[in-house]
Amino acid sequence: MSAHTTTTSPADVAALLVEALPYIRRFSGKIVVVKYGGNALAGAPDDAEAALASFAEDVVLVQSVGMLPVVVHGGGPQIGALMNRLGMVAEFRDGLRVTDADTLDIARMVLVGKVNSDIVSAINVHGPLAVGLSGEDANLITAGQRDEALGYVGDVVEVDPILLSRLLAQGLIPVVATIGADEDGQAYNINADTVAGAIAEALGAEKLVFLTDVAGLRTVADDPDSLLRTATAVALDDLVASGGAAGGMVPKVEACAQAVRRGVVRAHILDGRVPHALLLELFTDGGVGTMVEP
Repeated sequence: MSAHTTTTSPADVAALLVEALPYIRRFSGKIVVVKYGGNALAGAPDDAEAALASFAEDVVLVQSVGMLPVVVHGGGPQIGALMNRLGMVAEFRDGLRVTDADTLDIARMVLVGKVNSDIVSAINVHGPLAVGLSGEDANLITAGQRDEALGYVGDVVEVDPILLSRLLAQGLIPVVATIGADEDGQAYNINADTVAGAIAEALGAEKLVFLTDVAGLRTVADDPDSLLRTATAVALDDLVASGGAAGGMVPKVEACAQAVRRGVVRAHILDGRVPHALLLELFTDGGVGTMVEP
């Protein structure tokens, strides 16, 4: 871990460790799927590199206390930025990027070649721990076309968790880019929130954590005071139906609700721009975001 100057007193540090201990014990040996959003990566106010380094530290710490982290990442803002640089115009329908063959090539380049590599490198500063994967590797994610009008935008048909389970058993941290392929080998770009939920289900994860660029779920989208600390799957259904969750929040909310209904013990939505949000949510009594229970 990098050395940080800190004003925390030794007594406060000791109290925090004591507070964390029951959680460390409870979650030892349990799988936690962490979805690191492209927005959390792009939305770091000062320095995306420092934010990524901090996230990597958190993931390594989570692993070093006995949990089994799997990282799933998006990259929407980064795909958009490269398209802009190449003079391409992105078209969206219902929050999903219309993906022709050229756009799919760019999505693959950015997600597999750039964002995935950056996250793997940041984790591997701390030791030979992270392995970068795409959903196309070893048929990890079988995809199907969402809608002809959207082009190469996919839905998850099936997740084969064998490769992930083998990597976890060897003490490695899988980092998954969300490109999947159908049975004919045609690649599709899949919403990373949806993939994270499907992977958490397939692995029987203890936790599914979304790190994004908002503080959690709100009953009123533009009212910070309406933040939900805890919610049930039914409450999330109502939030989508009432329009309380909109845009990019919808797939997160739907993934949380489905995951807890299908065996994931808890799901969390956190502000990934807050330093060490993952640790605060997992290992402190108060937590920092929204926790979803069945």
